Amino acid sequence: IAAFVSPYREGRQHARQAIGGERFVEVFLDTPLAVCEARDNENLYERARSGEIRNFSGISAPYEKPESPDLALPTHEISVDESVDRIIRTLEERGIIS
Repeated sequence: IAAFVSPYREGRQHARQAIGGERFVEVFLDTPLAVCEARDNENLYERARSGEIRNFSGISAPYEKPESPDLALPTHEISVDESVDRIIRTLEERGIIS
């Protein structure tokens, strides 16, 4: 399992092809920008908005929302435990883990 900031659809498609579609599961943490900013303990969003950090996804650089992720998790509505349960269930259903 690997987690990446992957703001471009093309990059995610490249990863799917490199890993293999049967082993690649795209999980989209579908969280409103305001919630991401509220959770930001390092003030990265504030620094990006002030121009201190350039090319920050969703602020000064684009973010292309996945069109059809394998799993979307509304992390502003469900707990971390529920998110983990949904990921595990998806991996089990696909036969990736047992």
